[in-house]
Amino acid sequence: MERQYKFMVKHVQLWKVAFHSTSPRWIHSCYLAAIAAYYAKEVEAGLMEYKPDIIISVHPLMQHIPLWVLKWQGLQKKVIFATVITDLNTCHRTWFHPGVNRCYCPSNEVAKRALLDGLDESQIRVFGLPIRPSFARAVLSKDELRGELEIDPNLPTVLLMGGGEGMGPVKKTAEALGESLFDKELQKPIGQLIIICGRNKVLKSTLECLEWKIPVKVRGFETQMQKWMGACDCIITKAGPGTIAEALIRGLPIILNDYIPGQEKGNVPYVVDNGAGVFTRSPKETARIVREWFSIKTDELKKMSENALGLAQPEAVFDIVKDIHQLAQERGPLANIPYILTSSFTGLI
Repeated sequence: MERQYKFMVKHVQLWKVAFHSTSPRWIHSCYLAAIAAYYAKEVEAGLMEYKPDIIISVHPLMQHIPLWVLKWQGLQKKVIFATVITDLNTCHRTWFHPGVNRCYCPSNEVAKRALLDGLDESQIRVFGLPIRPSFARAVLSKDELRGELEIDPNLPTVLLMGGGEGMGPVKKTAEALGESLFDKELQKPIGQLIIICGRNKVLKSTLECLEWKIPVKVRGFETQMQKWMGACDCIITKAGPGTIAEALIRGLPIILNDYIPGQEKGNVPYVVDNGAGVFTRSPKETARIVREWFSIKTDELKKMSENALGLAQPEAVFDIVKDIHQLAQERGPLANIPYILTSSFTGLI
């Protein structure tokens, strides 16, 4: 399924059709019942091996089948089941199942969708999108980070990202920024650029071979994104929910340059309507906006940074875990749950 998804998002119209055509409940219930024949036994085998007291789903396709297995085992009222939704606005309806104990929504917009899909208010909590604790527990200042990462401390910095796979118009945008952030009259840079290429080694090699008029750092796949974001003044990225949530915590104004139809489309108005960024697919327009933010529109950059911080929810991951812990305490002792391996799934389908 992962291979199929990667193929479809490279041919976005395929994914758009798949996303919207499977949204009605009667359709996705049927296809989930069909694929249950392939991996419900795997899910059950996992439950039998680990005998969990609590199950937390962070994937839209992992609500219905695990809950069917628990129901078949007679464990639906004994095992705590929580869903953590990782889409900020538009999300597929398979995220929502009325049989969960908790549904953690990253925004009020998603919570409204959950209510419309049959969940009760008592099941829903809105804490934000869970992000790794290192973003919420930063200890170094921007100046200290720039020193550690060997970035010019006196130039404003823009971070350009292409996701984990280094996709999108990264090269064209980088070249446009290289031109726009160089003051031809004064013959000096007015900003600097950091490019994260992810696993795209060809892109990284290509960018490293270019001649730049401004300070540029080209990086591959990074595991310390909290540091690179913390050292920058704004970010250019596609509308992935995780990157957006991380950027908001860092107070970075966001230029969104693309989105995957379906689950990422709603992330654009989430950022733009809240005054935390802008959307444009044009590399030249992107470069113009950054140039203005770093020169004549510094007040706009500052205001968007404040809006981003206001929208951020850095404690989300801790709030979710605390609530699950409280739910477990209310449930009482979670031991000796009678897991019994079954041999038939006719009851599920």
